[in-house]
Amino acid sequence: MHKILLIIKREYLSRVKKKSFIIMTILGPILMAGIMVVPIWLAMQKSDKQKVEVIDESYLFKDLIPEKDMIHFDYPPITLDQAIKGFYDTDYDAILWIPHNMIEGGKAIKIFYKKQLGIGSEEYIGTTLGKMLHDVILAKNKVDLNLIKSAEQYSKFNVITEKLETTGKSEKTNTGLFMGIGLGAGILIYVFIFLYGVQVMRGVMEEKTNRIVEVILSSVKPFELMMGKIIGVALVGLTQFLLWVILTTTLYSVAGITLLKDLDMKQVQKKEEVYTIGADLKYTDMKKIEKPNIVTEVMNDFKSVNMVEIFFTFLFYFLFGYLMYSALFAAVGAAVDNEADTQQFMMPITIPLILSFVVAQAIIQNPESQMAFWFSIIPLTSPIVMMVRMPFGVPDWQLALSMALLLLGFVITTWLAGRIYRTGILMYGKKVSWKELGKWLFYKG
Repeated sequence: MHKILLIIKREYLSRVKKKSFIIMTILGPILMAGIMVVPIWLAMQKSDKQKVEVIDESYLFKDLIPEKDMIHFDYPPITLDQAIKGFYDTDYDAILWIPHNMIEGGKAIKIFYKKQLGIGSEEYIGTTLGKMLHDVILAKNKVDLNLIKSAEQYSKFNVITEKLETTGKSEKTNTGLFMGIGLGAGILIYVFIFLYGVQVMRGVMEEKTNRIVEVILSSVKPFELMMGKIIGVALVGLTQFLLWVILTTTLYSVAGITLLKDLDMKQVQKKEEVYTIGADLKYTDMKKIEKPNIVTEVMNDFKSVNMVEIFFTFLFYFLFGYLMYSALFAAVGAAVDNEADTQQFMMPITIPLILSFVVAQAIIQNPESQMAFWFSIIPLTSPIVMMVRMPFGVPDWQLALSMALLLLGFVITTWLAGRIYRTGILMYGKKVSWKELGKWLFYKG
């Protein structure tokens, strides 16, 4: 045991002192915090207001198009030709031309610009004019617009999902949030297993080709060397992950205090404009709609997720999923002399990982299906698939069974890898086949 600890210490310290480890440990949290904070920060920024010159030949929309913070409309009494001719002598960013036969389904509206309008402005113009024209046609056919508007509020329901327990107690859930947490955890495990598993394989190959392993094996057993290397790299990965969590949380909290302090977390009211279209077309839009801020909604929905349970479950599946796969990667590294020869042995190892990631994207649609159950129980796929299921809630017996089988899978794969490792680590210059690996499993001694 003492020798294994020495190997673990050597593997751990040699990797955490590398510049690449330090750089990635610092850059990782910055990138993750940036992904969370930057979109919110950008959404808070006020964009430059774009000025649009409206040439309305239909006379339906004059002085009626609602303005927003990002766009302003003017209605000069000139023709399209005059507007185009003097366009570059004005401070307008664009000309909006509405043809005279718009209501009869004539030509489409056009936007001439010298300064590109944002996609939001273009969509706003098209959507707003479409709604206004829709109201004009209804009003011309003597349809009660107030009735239409009051009915439209029922076209989209705010569906609230709650999980009902056998005790009768219910708890609000957010399927979209659960999907994000599950897939995010699955992706992290997928990346970490590949990243650090390959490090183990390359470390074994390097020691084998440099003949350093012959000196090391004079004082330790092959199995002790393999386990020390696997556990040492596992601790490196665990250290980096925990540092990422701490630094990302710290950076996000600081950003929340400094950049998001002006964000209004209270409920906001969305007011529809009152349109006046023609002398006889006058109506008041539907009443105020109270809508909670999206950030407030997400923060409240996080309360329905047991993040402590998910965190510790993640650590378990990350650690033992890594240990199981790393033993196999170490066996591959011991069996070959160069990286080009690893491809034939890497494929069977990577297929379950890739398959579990592909299946996970289908499982989020139905996390309690038979497919979800079996893939979260099988040790080779459970580290990723079970983490995808966790936010949706997993019965305790299924979680316990999955963990027990993963531990069993770790023991079996480590035993198999150890049998291959002890023979392959001292074998040089020979192309190894699957048949040869099979023989190594049953060598005595």
